Amino acid sequence: MTSESGSSIPSLVNRRLALVLLSVFGTGASFYLLLSVVPVYATSLGAGAIGAGTVTGVLMFSTVITEMATPWLLSRIGYRPVFAAGVLLLGLPTLGLPAATSMVAILAICMARGIGLAVMFVTSGALVAMLVAAERRGEGVAVMGLVSLAPSVMGLPLGLWLASQVGYDFVFIAGALAALTGLVALPALPNRASEAEGSIGLKTLWRTPAQIRPATVFVATTLAAGAVVTFIPLAPTSQSASFAALALFIQAATSAIARWWAGRYGDRHGAERLLVPGVLLSASGVFSLVLIASPIAVVVGMLMFGTGFGVVQNATLALMFERARASSYGAVSALWSVAYDAGLGLGGTGFGVVASRTGYPLAFAVTAALTLCAIGPALVDRARTKSSVGRRSREVG
Repeated sequence: MTSESGSSIPSLVNRRLALVLLSVFGTGASFYLLLSVVPVYATSLGAGAIGAGTVTGVLMFSTVITEMATPWLLSRIGYRPVFAAGVLLLGLPTLGLPAATSMVAILAICMARGIGLAVMFVTSGALVAMLVAAERRGEGVAVMGLVSLAPSVMGLPLGLWLASQVGYDFVFIAGALAALTGLVALPALPNRASEAEGSIGLKTLWRTPAQIRPATVFVATTLAAGAVVTFIPLAPTSQSASFAALALFIQAATSAIARWWAGRYGDRHGAERLLVPGVLLSASGVFSLVLIASPIAVVVGMLMFGTGFGVVQNATLALMFERARASSYGAVSALWSVAYDAGLGLGGTGFGVVASRTGYPLAFAVTAALTLCAIGPALVDRARTKSSVGRRSREVG
């Protein structure tokens, strides 16, 4: 769990891991370029707040369902063919968005893209855990986080800006091409699951409290993320689209920095220490958005939420890998990805329903309260971890 190593990132990343990380970058670029743009596109065709939220909800729902099945697919079919299918499903349907002029067509494309996202998320996470030494796994997860968040730093605001400047079609094509770059990682993947030390199903992890506690914390914080990325561009304020892009840039950049810091801190001092501070920062940031008409409140909120969300992202995944055997990495990656995508989908859909009835300020207040509920499992996890360490110390003594 701890490491005093001062070794550099180049020594952490080998050729196979570099190719996997390249596919992570392409997936992230496709995902984040379109994450806020597609709901805005749906709104331009007549969808209201509920329709915009449903776009994100359907994307993440299909992702979650597929993530539950991905460990089984990997063990039966192998990493390479499943991963290739995921790349194609993420990229090719995106090319159909320029011709999609109805909600049915948009939602069908989002569903197909969600299946591809699921495969990419689960497979990439498991491979990173396999290819990085245990004592540097938190840092390895942080590197993966930086690579996946790097597209979000530019992708979220850039997608909105490009859509307003050159049109939606350009953004859709760019997102498709970014996804298809994942094909270059195929040589780095094991062909059969047996080459990757096997995999177990999610059923065992659902019955493991040490895995469910961090996953629950992560779901609560990603609810807020789903609301933020979907509705900051649509919030009824006097601010311009450029300001919405800036707000998303601030959130993504602070998340990337915080995730990297959390990985290094967690390797040295224990990732479980970061859950409570991360939840408090996330909830506080969302609550600041109650003053959505104030540019200062939005900037401060994005700084706090981005920092807290990045910390929770890294700490939860590092803890879950730390508590699992290598044969469980595929299932762990799937469980964490399910938590991430379920939170994004429920956050986007739920916020749209609440906001359509109460307005944006109260909807952000409700979202902040739901995020704060994660304090419970975070505190329990910290207490159980301390108790477990104490027992081991007494046994050694």
